[in-house]
Amino acid sequence: GIFGSTFFMLTGFHGFHVFSGVVFLAIIMINAMRGVYAARRNGYEMVEKIGLYWHFVDLVWVFVFLVFYLL
Repeated sequence: GIFGSTFFMLTGFHGFHVFSGVVFLAIIMINAMRGVYAARRNGYEMVEKIGLYWHFVDLVWVFVFLVFYLL
């Protein structure tokens, strides 16, 4: 039905973004350990950006959980 299709589409879409976030976080961690960001003029700006991305994905899951599980 339409509910199941929407649920699995949103869950899969969110899962893709979580997976992408984990990959990006791993890249950021490797770069931070190598000292890439310390050597840049803008410092750790990229670390802040991926943190914002990760927390946005987390916030979207709260919305998806609220709409599909609690309502």
